[in-house]
Amino acid sequence: MDDNRRPIKTRSAGWAKRITDRLVKRDISPNQISVASIAFALAGAAALNIDNGLIGSILCAIGIQLRLLCNLFDGMVAIEGGKKSDIGSLYNEFPDRIADSLLIIGLGYAIGHGDLGWFAALAAALTAYVRVFGGSLGLKQTFIGPMAKQHRMAVMTAGLLLNAFEATMYGTHYALLITLVIIAAGSAATCVTRTLAISRQLKGNLHVDQ
Repeated sequence: MDDNRRPIKTRSAGWAKRITDRLVKRDISPNQISVASIAFALAGAAALNIDNGLIGSILCAIGIQLRLLCNLFDGMVAIEGGKKSDIGSLYNEFPDRIADSLLIIGLGYAIGHGDLGWFAALAAALTAYVRVFGGSLGLKQTFIGPMAKQHRMAVMTAGLLLNAFEATMYGTHYALLITLVIIAAGSAATCVTRTLAISRQLKGNLHVDQ
Protein backbone atom coordinates (compact mmCIF):
# COMPACT_ATOMS: atom_id res chain seq x y z
CA MET A 1 0.00 0.00 0.00
CA ASP A 2 1.24 3.54 -0.85
CA ASP A 3 1.66 5.47 2.41
CA ASN A 4 1.32 8.75 0.52
CA ARG A 5 -2.07 7.83 -0.93
CA ARG A 6 -5.13 9.53 0.53
CA PRO A 7 -7.14 6.97 2.55
CA ILE A 8 -10.62 6.57 1.03
CA LYS A 9 -12.97 3.88 2.32
CA THR A 10 -15.06 3.97 -0.86
CA ARG A 11 -12.25 2.23 -2.78
CA SER A 12 -13.33 -1.07 -1.26
CA ALA A 13 -16.98 -0.65 -2.32
CA GLY A 14 -18.23 -3.10 -4.91
CA TRP A 15 -19.71 -0.42 -7.18
CA ALA A 16 -16.42 1.47 -7.23
CA LYS A 17 -14.53 -1.65 -8.24
CA ARG A 18 -17.02 -2.44 -10.99
CA ILE A 19 -16.81 1.04 -12.47
CA THR A 20 -13.02 0.91 -12.26
CA ASP A 21 -13.04 -2.36 -14.21
CA ARG A 22 -15.20 -0.80 -16.93
CA LEU A 23 -12.94 2.24 -17.20
CA VAL A 24 -9.89 0.01 -17.51
CA LYS A 25 -11.55 -2.15 -20.19
CA ARG A 26 -12.49 0.97 -22.17
CA ASP A 27 -8.84 2.03 -22.10
CA ILE A 28 -9.56 5.29 -20.29
CA SER A 29 -6.37 6.52 -18.65
CA PRO A 30 -6.17 7.87 -15.09
CA ASN A 31 -4.73 11.10 -16.49
CA GLN A 32 -7.82 11.60 -18.65
CA ILE A 33 -10.01 11.10 -15.60
CA SER A 34 -7.95 13.65 -13.65
CA VAL A 35 -8.41 16.23 -16.40
CA ALA A 36 -12.15 15.50 -16.49
CA SER A 37 -12.33 16.58 -12.84
CA ILE A 38 -11.35 20.10 -13.94
CA ALA A 39 -14.16 20.15 -16.51
CA PHE A 40 -16.74 19.15 -13.89
CA ALA A 41 -15.43 21.76 -11.43
CA LEU A 42 -15.52 24.46 -14.10
CA ALA A 43 -19.05 23.51 -15.09
CA GLY A 44 -20.16 23.62 -11.47
CA ALA A 45 -18.56 27.00 -10.81
CA ALA A 46 -20.00 28.42 -14.04
CA ALA A 47 -23.49 27.18 -13.20
CA LEU A 48 -23.35 28.83 -9.77
CA ASN A 49 -22.22 32.16 -11.24
CA ILE A 50 -24.92 32.07 -13.91
CA ASP A 51 -27.59 31.32 -11.30
CA ASN A 52 -26.76 31.48 -7.58
CA GLY A 53 -30.23 30.25 -6.69
CA LEU A 54 -31.90 26.86 -6.78
CA ILE A 55 -30.80 25.55 -10.18
CA GLY A 56 -27.23 26.84 -10.02
CA SER A 57 -26.73 25.50 -6.51
CA ILE A 58 -27.94 22.03 -7.44
CA LEU A 59 -25.87 21.92 -10.63
CA CYS A 60 -22.76 23.07 -8.75
CA ALA A 61 -23.33 20.42 -6.07
CA ILE A 62 -23.58 17.80 -8.82
CA GLY A 63 -20.39 19.14 -10.39
CA ILE A 64 -18.60 18.74 -7.06
CA GLN A 65 -19.71 15.14 -6.69
CA LEU A 66 -18.62 14.30 -10.24
CA ARG A 67 -15.29 15.96 -9.57
CA LEU A 68 -14.84 13.84 -6.43
CA LEU A 69 -15.74 10.68 -8.36
CA CYS A 70 -12.98 11.55 -10.84
CA ASN A 71 -10.60 11.94 -7.90
CA LEU A 72 -11.60 8.47 -6.74
CA PHE A 73 -11.39 6.69 -10.06
CA ASP A 74 -8.16 8.22 -11.38
CA GLY A 75 -6.31 6.62 -8.48
CA MET A 76 -8.17 3.34 -8.70
CA VAL A 77 -7.58 3.01 -12.43
CA ALA A 78 -3.91 3.85 -11.89
CA ILE A 79 -3.25 1.57 -8.91
CA GLU A 80 -5.88 -1.16 -8.84
CA GLY A 81 -6.20 -1.10 -12.63
CA GLY A 82 -2.44 -1.20 -13.16
CA LYS A 83 -2.36 1.85 -15.44
CA LYS A 84 0.16 4.06 -13.64
CA SER A 85 2.22 6.35 -15.86
CA ASP A 86 5.52 8.18 -15.45
CA ILE A 87 3.74 11.54 -15.22
CA GLY A 88 0.81 10.26 -13.21
CA SER A 89 1.96 12.10 -10.09
CA LEU A 90 1.65 15.42 -11.89
CA TYR A 91 -1.86 14.62 -13.08
CA ASN A 92 -2.75 13.47 -9.57
CA GLU A 93 -1.86 16.82 -8.01
CA PHE A 94 -2.27 19.70 -10.47
CA PRO A 95 -5.87 19.02 -11.63
CA ASP A 96 -6.88 18.81 -7.97
CA ARG A 97 -5.48 22.25 -7.25
CA ILE A 98 -7.14 23.73 -10.35
CA ALA A 99 -10.51 22.10 -9.60
CA ASP A 100 -10.40 23.27 -5.98
CA SER A 101 -9.57 26.83 -7.01
CA LEU A 102 -12.26 26.98 -9.68
CA LEU A 103 -14.95 25.90 -7.23
CA ILE A 104 -13.85 28.02 -4.28
CA ILE A 105 -13.11 31.18 -6.25
CA GLY A 106 -16.30 30.65 -8.20
CA LEU A 107 -18.19 30.44 -4.93
CA GLY A 108 -16.69 33.76 -3.84
CA TYR A 109 -17.67 35.58 -7.03
CA ALA A 110 -21.14 34.05 -7.04
CA ILE A 111 -21.96 35.85 -3.78
CA GLY A 112 -19.97 39.03 -4.38
CA HIS A 113 -16.99 38.12 -2.20
CA GLY A 114 -14.31 37.41 -4.77
CA ASP A 115 -11.51 38.51 -2.46
CA LEU A 116 -12.53 36.02 0.19
CA GLY A 117 -12.84 33.35 -2.50
CA TRP A 118 -9.26 33.98 -3.63
CA PHE A 119 -8.01 33.83 -0.04
CA ALA A 120 -9.88 30.59 0.64
CA ALA A 121 -8.51 29.06 -2.57
CA LEU A 122 -4.96 30.09 -1.65
CA ALA A 123 -5.34 28.60 1.83
CA ALA A 124 -6.73 25.40 0.31
CA ALA A 125 -3.78 25.16 -2.10
CA LEU A 126 -1.35 25.71 0.76
CA THR A 127 -2.78 22.71 2.62
CA ALA A 128 -1.63 20.56 -0.30
CA TYR A 129 1.71 22.37 -0.47
CA VAL A 130 2.42 21.65 3.19
CA ARG A 131 1.46 17.99 2.71
CA VAL A 132 3.68 17.54 -0.34
CA PHE A 133 6.50 19.48 1.32
CA GLY A 134 6.50 16.95 4.13
CA GLY A 135 6.75 14.21 1.53
CA SER A 136 9.71 15.97 -0.10
CA LEU A 137 11.52 15.69 3.24
CA GLY A 138 11.07 11.93 3.15
CA LEU A 139 8.21 11.98 5.65
CA LYS A 140 4.85 10.27 5.40
CA GLN A 141 2.38 12.70 3.84
CA THR A 142 -0.38 13.68 6.21
CA PHE A 143 -3.96 14.20 5.03
CA ILE A 144 -5.30 15.43 8.37
CA GLY A 145 -7.84 18.27 8.59
CA PRO A 146 -9.82 19.97 9.89
CA MET A 147 -10.38 21.09 6.28
CA ALA A 148 -8.77 18.59 3.92
CA LYS A 149 -10.09 18.32 0.35
CA GLN A 150 -12.96 15.97 1.15
CA HIS A 151 -14.00 18.21 4.05
CA ARG A 152 -13.92 21.34 1.87
CA MET A 153 -16.09 19.71 -0.75
CA ALA A 154 -18.49 18.29 1.84
CA VAL A 155 -18.91 21.72 3.45
CA MET A 156 -19.42 23.37 0.07
CA THR A 157 -21.97 20.77 -1.00
CA ALA A 158 -23.92 21.23 2.23
CA GLY A 159 -23.77 25.01 1.82
CA LEU A 160 -25.06 24.78 -1.74
CA LEU A 161 -28.00 22.61 -0.72
CA LEU A 162 -28.87 25.03 2.09
CA ASN A 163 -28.54 27.92 -0.34
CA ALA A 164 -30.95 26.25 -2.75
CA PHE A 165 -33.59 26.50 -0.03
CA GLU A 166 -32.52 29.90 1.32
CA ALA A 167 -32.31 31.60 -2.07
CA THR A 168 -35.70 30.25 -3.08
CA MET A 169 -37.44 31.24 0.15
CA TYR A 170 -35.65 34.46 1.12
CA GLY A 171 -33.49 35.56 -1.81
CA THR A 172 -30.38 35.69 0.39
CA HIS A 173 -27.09 33.76 0.37
CA TYR A 174 -25.88 33.71 3.97
CA ALA A 175 -25.35 29.94 3.84
CA LEU A 176 -22.82 30.35 1.02
CA LEU A 177 -21.02 33.18 2.79
CA ILE A 178 -20.73 31.10 5.97
CA THR A 179 -19.55 28.17 3.83
CA LEU A 180 -16.79 30.29 2.31
CA VAL A 181 -15.68 31.58 5.72
CA ILE A 182 -15.56 28.03 7.10
CA ILE A 183 -13.48 26.84 4.14
CA ALA A 184 -11.07 29.78 4.45
CA ALA A 185 -10.61 29.50 8.21
CA GLY A 186 -10.55 25.70 8.18
CA SER A 187 -7.96 25.57 5.40
CA ALA A 188 -5.72 28.02 7.27
CA ALA A 189 -6.07 25.87 10.39
CA THR A 190 -5.22 22.76 8.34
CA CYS A 191 -1.99 24.38 7.19
CA VAL A 192 -1.09 24.83 10.85
CA THR A 193 -2.03 21.29 11.91
CA ARG A 194 -0.09 19.74 9.01
CA THR A 195 2.95 21.91 9.69
CA LEU A 196 2.90 20.84 13.33
CA ALA A 197 2.59 17.20 12.24
CA ILE A 198 5.68 17.59 10.03
CA SER A 199 7.52 19.16 12.94
CA ARG A 200 6.65 16.23 15.20
CA GLN A 201 7.81 13.73 12.56
CA LEU A 202 11.11 15.57 12.13
CA LYS A 203 11.69 15.66 15.87
CA GLY A 204 10.82 11.96 16.11
CA ASN A 205 13.31 11.12 13.35
CA LEU A 206 15.97 13.17 15.10
CA HIS A 207 15.47 11.22 18.33
CA VAL A 208 15.68 7.93 16.41
CA ASP A 209 18.92 8.98 14.70
CA GLN A 210 20.43 9.93 18.02
